[in-house]
Amino acid sequence: MLQAVTCGDAARERWAPALADLAAPVADLPALPARQELDPLLDALPDGGRLVVAGDDAALAAVLVRLLRRERLALAVAVLPAPGSAAAEVWGLPTDGDAVTLAREGTAQEVPLVRDDHGGVVAGRHEVGAFHGEVYCEEHLVAQGSAAGLAVAPDPAGGVTVTVTGPRRLGGLRPARVRTRSGRAAQLGCRPGVLVTRDGVPGDRPVTRRSWYRHTRDWRLVRP
Repeated sequence: MLQAVTCGDAARERWAPALADLAAPVADLPALPARQELDPLLDALPDGGRLVVAGDDAALAAVLVRLLRRERLALAVAVLPAPGSAAAEVWGLPTDGDAVTLAREGTAQEVPLVRDDHGGVVAGRHEVGAFHGEVYCEEHLVAQGSAAGLAVAPDPAGGVTVTVTGPRRLGGLRPARVRTRSGRAAQLGCRPGVLVTRDGVPGDRPVTRRSWYRHTRDWRLVRP
């Protein structure tokens, strides 16, 4: 069984004509769908079903949170991305008409599900602006001191990729550069607190600590 959802006006305008080719029911949802909109659709999909999500990365993240909490990660998920989608970049997804063909005919593959310690997931990218603190990836110190920014994304090879830009200090000042490391978990500690932008949605309050980690179960993404 196939079920499609469009999340927000932009997704509807972009994908509604192409979704007719899926010959599947389409539910129009808010740009950031909530439990009350998603859960009935997920409950109606049988094991082995496929959910097609047209929307931005925040919409995809909202869907993944509900799949996680409803213990429905075995459902196949196809994505019709928004322009500039970080998730599309991470997973190599088409953003044009080929995305509908992939959603209809592609094969679902298990990929890492990256969570954070505030109840969210990383669909494409979580970001932090300038900060002063420390960043670890597993036991490895990635950055210490002041940095211009931090980005966390899923690592298709098996976990989390953390990228720090700007100057860092490890026993002394060094030139600004980009530091990237991948592993099963990453952690930021900083003072003062910073806002974390989660898949394009800014946080509502500064935090001094944030962790990201690979979940014990994968999700199933329809990808090339």
